[in-house]
Amino acid sequence: MQDSATPAPVGRARWARLIPVAIIVYIISFMDRTNIGFAFGGMEKELGIGAAAAGLAGGIFFIGYLFLQIPGGHLAEHWSAKKFVGIMIIVWGIFAVLSGLVQNYWQLLAVRFLLGVAEGGIWPAILVLISHWFPARERARAYGFWIMNIAIASIITAPLSGWILTFADWRWLFIIEGLFPFFIAAPLWWWLAADWPSEASWVSQEERDYIERTIAEERRNAPEVAGYREALRSGVVWQLVLVYFLIQIGFYGLNLWLPTVIHEMSNRGYGAVGLLTAIPYIVAMIGLWVNGWAADRDGHYSLHVFLAMLIAAVALVASVTIGKGNIVPAMALLSLAMGGALAYDGPFWAAASEAMPAAVAGGAMGLINALGNLGGFAGPYLGGYLQQKSGSFVSTASVLAAALFLAGIVMMTVRVRRQHVEARAGRTQEVGS
Repeated sequence: MQDSATPAPVGRARWARLIPVAIIVYIISFMDRTNIGFAFGGMEKELGIGAAAAGLAGGIFFIGYLFLQIPGGHLAEHWSAKKFVGIMIIVWGIFAVLSGLVQNYWQLLAVRFLLGVAEGGIWPAILVLISHWFPARERARAYGFWIMNIAIASIITAPLSGWILTFADWRWLFIIEGLFPFFIAAPLWWWLAADWPSEASWVSQEERDYIERTIAEERRNAPEVAGYREALRSGVVWQLVLVYFLIQIGFYGLNLWLPTVIHEMSNRGYGAVGLLTAIPYIVAMIGLWVNGWAADRDGHYSLHVFLAMLIAAVALVASVTIGKGNIVPAMALLSLAMGGALAYDGPFWAAASEAMPAAVAGGAMGLINALGNLGGFAGPYLGGYLQQKSGSFVSTASVLAAALFLAGIVMMTVRVRRQHVEARAGRTQEVGS
């Protein structure tokens, strides 16, 4: 995890302990929001709804997701990321279980909305926590490594959910997976997470000194911003909001409807579909790491986001035009599309973390995540609506691909001042992000 600019003796505890526990927490969080993709079929039959209504149930999570984004980031920076996330793990677990106990469609919408509220502040809080532990030159890799949770969660969720549905219904799917926050996420988080290196007994003095010295230097060099009002007037922040919104349309539209698309292409049962659905996320894990590593090396964050979006858009359209009966090439292209749709994450959040000074970065990233994730509402609903109208995923894929490509184009207009002292040059560098 280290490079030539990181002193060899400082150690790797932050990579080996902090990042893995953050991954585990968000794996379970992501599982509890996206397992509804496997529940669509059963929900539609039992609750008497169509594909558009099912898509709305999948997407309404992201309306609730808005409410704690900025407060979550602010509390993580000015109070405690560890305590905030620890509390919200329990709250989201309650609503995840309740998703399996609803008696009608309106109750389902209400519970999924409240699940979104409960999970809403966790993403910006963990982004802030990582920024306390990883200097700028490591941050794209750190974010990319952590954001592998999305791919890992999907690899686990797909076969697990498919397996559960071989012996139970959609209600038990929500209940069983909704218990994981109580028995896995919460105990591990309270044991291993720490807000700052100085609060972690498992980090060496050398590693602690390196982190705190380097981050303190970066904060001294950060641009001056009076407060949130000025920060939120920044054109860069709103460019990043638009980029993230467009990406989430494409990603969640693909993510939540992927089991259905693979089921139609392969004409196989949910057990097999679960295993096939895991394959694209294995490719995505590779893309996340490689793209984050490359972005840290050259600092051209926007270019790395654009290339990921271009690959995703082209591969997604190509995958569905191959059509039913050509499952092997279709799966290869779907895997490439998902890899691109996730590989942007490390460079994107590294750019966002450097767009604002530390005092307001948590709230600014919360705003980006909050408004951007409205695309997570639009994508699944749009996917369901277009499928209901056209009877196939081709029109849906074309719209999702267009959103991804446009996101890449907008990102190429973003420039962020990268604040870190280069080990070799000994000077602050400004690069196109």
